[in-house]
Amino acid sequence: MELTGTLLTGYGFWNPVILILAGLVTGLVAYLLWKRGVSTYRKGSEQEKPYISGNPEPEKNAVHIRGGNVYWGFTEGLKGFYSRVIPAHSGDLNDYMLWYFGVMIAICAVVVIFQ
Repeated sequence: MELTGTLLTGYGFWNPVILILAGLVTGLVAYLLWKRGVSTYRKGSEQEKPYISGNPEPEKNAVHIRGGNVYWGFTEGLKGFYSRVIPAHSGDLNDYMLWYFGVMIAICAVVVIFQ
């Protein structure tokens, strides 16, 4: 099969040349829309501040919600699970990748053995 040929499936067709052209046209339209944007933007001015119905913006630490508060019900409901898992949590990416690859190797071994 040639690389630029059309692949017919039961749901339609796929042609890489058409998709590349569609991507270029979409990119051109997006660029033209971006160029029509307002060019009077001034960095460091009032334009950067959020509009909160005319009210002043509160301090960041006054409105920041910690993740523990957001997920309190979830973590409280699974407290039995988390109490066992948290001590094993090291925060080191190398440990997580070792576990990931170890489990993937084990899954591949099981698939090959019981094929």
